[in-house]
Amino acid sequence: MLYLEQIKQRYELIIGYVGTIILGLGVVLLFPLLLYPIYPSEIIDMKFFIIPSMIAIILGYIMRRSLKTVKDVTLTIQEGGVIVIFSWIFTILISALPFILSGKLNFTQAIFESVSGWTTTGLSVVDVTKTSHMFLLWRSLMQFFGGAGLAVVMLSAIIGPHGLGLYEAEGRSDKLLPNVTRSTKLIMTIYSSYVLAGVILYILAGMDWFGAINHSIAALSTGGFSTEVESIGAYNSISIELITIILMIAGTINFAAHFLLIRGKIKEFFKVGEIRFMFFLFSLSIPITAFISLRSLYGSLGRGFRVAAFEIISALSTTGFSTVGYGDWNYFAVFILIILMIIGGGAGSTAGGIKQYRIYIMIKSLIWNIKGYFTPNNAIKQDYINRPEGKYYVTNSHISQVSNFITIYLIFYIIGVLVMLAYGYPLQDSMFEFASSLGTVGLSVGITSPDAPMLVLWTQIFGMMLGRLEFFVIFFAGIKIFRDGRFIFSRQ
Repeated sequence: MLYLEQIKQRYELIIGYVGTIILGLGVVLLFPLLLYPIYPSEIIDMKFFIIPSMIAIILGYIMRRSLKTVKDVTLTIQEGGVIVIFSWIFTILISALPFILSGKLNFTQAIFESVSGWTTTGLSVVDVTKTSHMFLLWRSLMQFFGGAGLAVVMLSAIIGPHGLGLYEAEGRSDKLLPNVTRSTKLIMTIYSSYVLAGVILYILAGMDWFGAINHSIAALSTGGFSTEVESIGAYNSISIELITIILMIAGTINFAAHFLLIRGKIKEFFKVGEIRFMFFLFSLSIPITAFISLRSLYGSLGRGFRVAAFEIISALSTTGFSTVGYGDWNYFAVFILIILMIIGGGAGSTAGGIKQYRIYIMIKSLIWNIKGYFTPNNAIKQDYINRPEGKYYVTNSHISQVSNFITIYLIFYIIGVLVMLAYGYPLQDSMFEFASSLGTVGLSVGITSPDAPMLVLWTQIFGMMLGRLEFFVIFFAGIKIFRDGRFIFSRQ
C-alpha cells in the first residue's frame, strides 16, 4: 500500500507539472493578439486564439491544483519523459485549435501543422498567401518555444535544480551550468539574443520587419516555417542567404558549445569533435555537390556553389529553408541531401536527425577498432572524444547505446518510406520526404500538401514526434505508464 501511495503522489506531481505547462501555453496563445494594433483588419481572427487560450488556462489551473508543495523532488528520466509526452500531446491538440476553429485546416491538417511547428520541422500544409499575420506568427512562436524546449523552459523555474530527468527527457544531455534552472535561463538568453540579432540583420538586409521576426525565429530554431511561398528564395538576396546560413549553423550547434564561445574559449570550441565533424561535412559535401551536380544546372560554378552551400547547410542543420526547387536536381545531389537530413544537427541543439555526435562516435569507433588490430595486446589505451565540457572517455557501453539508437532510427525510417511507397510515390521522393519528417527538417519534394493521403500525413506526424523527442524517452516513459497503470488497477 505504501508503494501505491508513492505512485499516486508522483503522478499528482506529474499532472501538476503538465498543468503548469498548459497554463504557460494559454499565455503564449495570446501573443499573436499583439499584432492587432498593427493589423486591425484581422480582428476576426482574435477569437480563434482567445478560445484555445481560455481552454488551456482553465485546464492547466485545474490540473495544477494537484501539485502539492514538495521539497527536494528529483524527477527521474522516466518521470521526466512522462511529463514531456503528456505535455506535448496536450500542447499539440490545443495549438491545433486556432486552425480548426477558423476552418483553415481540418483536424489531421491542423495536427500536422501543430506537430511540425512544435517539433521545429517546418513541413507545412498552410497556404501562406491566404493566411493572416496572426496565424503566421503563431506558427513561428510554436517553433521558438519548441526549439528551446517546451517543458524545460516552462518548468525550470518551478522544479529548479531537481528537474534533471525532465532536462534529459527533452533531449538535452549537456548541462551548461550546475543546475537546470540556470542552464535553461542561459539557453533562453543565448537563444533570444541570436533571434534579436537575426531580426536586426534581416531588416538591414532589406527584409520587412514581420518577415524578419518570423525568419529569424525559424532559422535559429532550425524550424523553417516561412512567410513566403518560395521560402528564402523569394528574396533572391545573397546577404539574406548569408544571414540565414549563420543563424542555421548557430541553431544546429550544441548550446554548451555556444557557452564556450561566450566565455571566450575559441580554441576549446573548435576542438569539440562534433563541431569539427560538422565543418568537415560542409567542406566535403558543398564543393562536391556544386561541381558534380549543380555547376551545369545553374550555369556556373559560382551559382552552383551558392545554391549548394545554402541547401546543404539547411539540410544538415535540419532547418528546411530553401532557395530553389529540387525537381531538376539529379540523383546524386538529392541523395546527398537525404544522407545529410538523416545525419541531422548537433546534440543538445534545436536540430533533429540521428545527430552528428552519434555518427561521429560511430566513425571514431571504427577508427579505434582498426587501430586496435595494429596495437600490441598489452598496450593500455583510453579512447576519448572532445565534448564541450572537456574530454569524454568513450566506453563500449556508450558505443552500444549509440548503435542501438541508430538502428532503431533506421528501422523507423524504412517503415515510413514503405508507407509512402505503398501510396505509389517514387522511391527517391519517399526517401527524401520521410528523411525530412523523421529528421524534423522541413524540406519537401511535394509529397507534403493539403491533398496528401491522411495516412501519409499521420505517418509524417508520428515521424516528426519520434524524431524530436527521440525514441528511448518515448519508449521508457510508455513502459513506465503501462507498468504503473497496471499496478494501480490491480490494487483497486
